[in-house]
Amino acid sequence: MSGRPKVSCKRHKCPRCTYRTAHKWHLKQHMCTHTGEKPFACPQCTYRAAQKSHLKTHMLTHTREKLYACDKCTYRATRKGTLKTHMITHTGEKPYACDKCTYRAVHKWHLKQHMRTHTGEKPFACSQCTYRTTRKSDLKTHMRTHTGEKPFACPQCTYRAAQKSTLKTHMRRKHARRKLGASIGIDIPMRVGLDYFKANISDNSTGHPEIR
Repeated sequence: MSGRPKVSCKRHKCPRCTYRTAHKWHLKQHMCTHTGEKPFACPQCTYRAAQKSHLKTHMLTHTREKLYACDKCTYRATRKGTLKTHMITHTGEKPYACDKCTYRAVHKWHLKQHMRTHTGEKPFACSQCTYRTTRKSDLKTHMRTHTGEKPFACPQCTYRAAQKSTLKTHMRRKHARRKLGASIGIDIPMRVGLDYFKANISDNSTGHPEIR
């Protein structure tokens, strides 16, 4: 046996974290966890994945029979492990506990995400500015500030939003206001909050509501 020290063959190193690998394509795949990139697209729906193996698993939802059925609801799954995870929604079980506080999680990745609130780690970095975040979904939302993408469309007008919450606000302020106003025969001013308006309308002598 040689007395020489063992040299690591993991020569490909991630510039953003401590990950190392022997294969260049493994590193390329790993980098997607930082950028939020999902290059593998499902040909049958809008699903996209960072890894080819994830897309392969997803395709089972289109091609494979769902043999595993929940005995408490109509949910069915292609894999036994997926059904087991689903059953926690019925039992309320949270098997993954934080060792620094009282937080408990249903899923292991939820706990991993929570731990970053203690460590301060922000592994998901924007490739175009200095923004960093603890969650991949937050990075995806942030990237729209650079791309201008607005995937959430209003079903009643041409308005589009970068965030679902922004679309909800639009729907409430614009369309709910119009619908209520049309039902009582007046235009509700934008300066008046809908909740306030509903709580303070009364019939005047002309038969139309007014704000008290």
